[in-house]
Amino acid sequence: MLLLCSLGLMMAGLDVTIVNVALPSIGHSFHAPVSGLQWTVDAYTLVLASVLMLAGSTADRIGRRRTFITGLVVFSLGSLSCSLAPNLPLLVTARAVQALGGSMMPPVAMSILANTFTEPRERAQAIGIWGAINGVSLALGPVIGGALVSSAGWRSVFWVNVPVGVVVAVLAARFLPESRAARSRRHDVVGQVLMVVLLASVTFAIIESPDAGLTAPSVLAAAVIAAVALVAFLLYERRREEPLVDLRFFRSVPFTAATLTAVAVFSAMGGFLFMNTLYLQEARGLSPFAAGLSTLPVAVVATMCAPISGRLVGRRGSRVPLVLAGAALIVSTLLLAQITAVTPYDWLFVAYVVFGGAYGLSNAPISNTAVSGMPREQAGVASAIASMSRQIGSTMGVAVAGAIVASSVAGHRLSAELAPATHAAWYALTGCGVVVMAVGFVSTSRWARRTAERTARELNPEALEGGAIDFVSSVIE
Repeated sequence: MLLLCSLGLMMAGLDVTIVNVALPSIGHSFHAPVSGLQWTVDAYTLVLASVLMLAGSTADRIGRRRTFITGLVVFSLGSLSCSLAPNLPLLVTARAVQALGGSMMPPVAMSILANTFTEPRERAQAIGIWGAINGVSLALGPVIGGALVSSAGWRSVFWVNVPVGVVVAVLAARFLPESRAARSRRHDVVGQVLMVVLLASVTFAIIESPDAGLTAPSVLAAAVIAAVALVAFLLYERRREEPLVDLRFFRSVPFTAATLTAVAVFSAMGGFLFMNTLYLQEARGLSPFAAGLSTLPVAVVATMCAPISGRLVGRRGSRVPLVLAGAALIVSTLLLAQITAVTPYDWLFVAYVVFGGAYGLSNAPISNTAVSGMPREQAGVASAIASMSRQIGSTMGVAVAGAIVASSVAGHRLSAELAPATHAAWYALTGCGVVVMAVGFVSTSRWARRTAERTARELNPEALEGGAIDFVSSVIE
């Protein structure tokens, strides 16, 4: 069961980094502008962010095994459609289908493990192994993707998902137990629709503005729709008994800080993966495989720093790893803001190592801060919102960084002169590091802890005895 759940996570995780390595080849194949490549990435993360919580509540209601298998099948069909796409619009559509399946795997797998491994120590070990798979997929993605693109073309990065998905689905039907929640959350259809409209319209306005112009009717219309959807979402969610996003959570400064940190860190990661793969292949002329190998230090250092961060959180709280992650993010993006087409690889290597450290140090405090102080029965929802914030950050990072690059590239298409065009975007991502550092100080203050305790009392007064922290904290320790 642990192997099957881990394979589901690896499929969803590998897909992000593999596709980033294939972007230049996709761009040349379809003669796509930078905005087209942005949509290739963001169609996946946008749908993933929009339906993660819906997937979790659906699994609780109709069965976790059934939802997991459905996710595998939909993901595999989406991958097959991607590999056969004759043009960019159909590829982007198929990526959205992929994401619909991908949204059913990681959160449902976590629920399966939590309900299968009921003994705390075993559960901690199982979830620790499950989480380590994320680091492995991050490390293997660029290398596997580069090798596939170099040897068999960009379509092969989608072919590989199909047989793996079929095998895992068959084994899951045979070995995974079915389980449901004793009481599942109601579906918030209106909130879900408003969330999709909000995220899609914001992303559209950012990505399309370099091509169409800030004053273009389509861009202005998207901005207005986003504003209306945001106001409607906030008003509707406040009045609903079981909302998609419980806005009361944000009265807790640590929870709000965890959300901001997740958005900032994953904006930087999304922007990094998008710009760096274009830079290595277009500006430096590396093959996809060589580009994948070049970024391996990011994944290796991130995987090494993750357990160190967990120990720091367990012993000294979230401030130290968050401040270190923010500082590392600032240093790495400032280094990358100086790159040219002939920058020595030693310079890039240092920037990649530091960036990997920032990413590895940040994940444990994000998870811990999101659930700290929350009643135990609310910790799962709080963690899901943090996960959704990660995907929103990835979407916004690609959209903003790509828009800045596109505005500086002639014809908004890939060019050998790409390196100077990325400088402003790297400086923009430096702001993410500043946010993480500031949040690290504010979210760990006494005032912040008092807001968390007050929020927990409001959410569930009976659950506070002993200071309610869910099992994530014990896993981190």
